[in-house]
Amino acid sequence: MSRTSRTFRRRLRKMIGMTLLEIMIVLAILALVMGLLVGPQVLKMFGESKVEIARTTTKKMAFEAYSQWVSRPGNAGKCPTAENLGEYMATAKPKDPWGQEYIIKCGELPAGAVGIAVMSKGEDQKEGTGDDIKSWDQ
Repeated sequence: MSRTSRTFRRRLRKMIGMTLLEIMIVLAILALVMGLLVGPQVLKMFGESKVEIARTTTKKMAFEAYSQWVSRPGNAGKCPTAENLGEYMATAKPKDPWGQEYIIKCGELPAGAVGIAVMSKGEDQKEGTGDDIKSWDQ
């Protein structure tokens, strides 16, 4: 085999493979694209899941846990606390996904509420705003 054919083969082998630097550049570009396209969607879905958890918990407290609590002797006509209802939900102190306690209203109930009304102030932690989550809302 001649010297020129060996040199040609070496050059050909070098051109066939990719260098580590090229692979790292491609991976960096893929990570950037994934971060820009996928990241915001994941965060949006995480926020939506918090709202759904709060909605489910308020309804469960107002209907299932309250009906079990009120059926116990001595509880009829009383207003339960979140801790009282938490006993029927396998949690000692139920808190909303934003770390705040649920608000329980008895007596004068909003339209649509039956028995008690349970609500979370939502992400902004202010009562009376559009992001409030209420057990009596459909």
